[in-house]
Amino acid sequence: MSTKNIELIAEPRAPHFVGDGFRVHNFIPSGFRLDMERMSPFIMLDYNSKFYFPPTDTPKGVGVHPHRGFETVTIAYKGKVAHHDSSGGGGVIQEGGVQWMTAASGVLHKEYHEEEFSKAGGDFQMVQLWVNLPAKDKMSQPKYQALSAEEINSHELPNNAGTVEVIAGAYKDTKGTASTFTPVHMMNARLNKGGTADFSFPENYNTCLLVIEGSVTVNETETVPTDHFVLFENEGEAFTVKASEDAVVLVLSGEPINEPIAAQGPFVMNTREELTQAINDFNMGKFGYLE
Repeated sequence: MSTKNIELIAEPRAPHFVGDGFRVHNFIPSGFRLDMERMSPFIMLDYNSKFYFPPTDTPKGVGVHPHRGFETVTIAYKGKVAHHDSSGGGGVIQEGGVQWMTAASGVLHKEYHEEEFSKAGGDFQMVQLWVNLPAKDKMSQPKYQALSAEEINSHELPNNAGTVEVIAGAYKDTKGTASTFTPVHMMNARLNKGGTADFSFPENYNTCLLVIEGSVTVNETETVPTDHFVLFENEGEAFTVKASEDAVVLVLSGEPINEPIAAQGPFVMNTREELTQAINDFNMGKFGYLE
């Protein structure tokens, strides 16, 4: 099996705040050639690297805003987030949990630090991904998948190397719990110091990883520190990740959706006309109601 080599390693740029509760680095899209077309089906990756929020009685977050044409996936590493949307989805994302919201034809959405977490304060660390939908599914019904840490299937690695938590897709014989519209693999490798995990994805899939904690060596040659992003070439299939210290690595691979992308703010469609329709529908209240 041929090796999948690294195309680039991106370090985090200066963060910015989304609302007042999410201090994020944009890896997709960014100035590292990591645009929506290159990274499809992953069209946005916001990374809230570990950041301490002091106690407050007023939960920080992002108020009501719309989405259409894609899915949002929020992975909680530290802290807790409360979510509500106009299709009836909602709840609290606990540490280790995942919220997979299919906006599709349109929802209103808001997310805040969970109330008790806000009062206590603490470290906050999250990833939010936007996963594109193919044209045939963009106007499907919204849905919501809430996955607690206990509901995410784990694959035990040999030699006490650690575990691979499979959110979507599959690792070896372990399948992810989340359902997807196109082939998507999404997993957290939690590696003990010196532990190695090997991965294999089709060469045409867009494949990347983000080092959440610790540092790792990829393919026994490239050292990747905390908070850095790795993009692989679209040649070869296999690569290895070895932990230089205890590490957590988010691994993503997906089949590209080879369709036109027309994006504006919270709307991702296929044509400019569809974008105009999305804006008009939002202004006419067709995305529902959310306080």
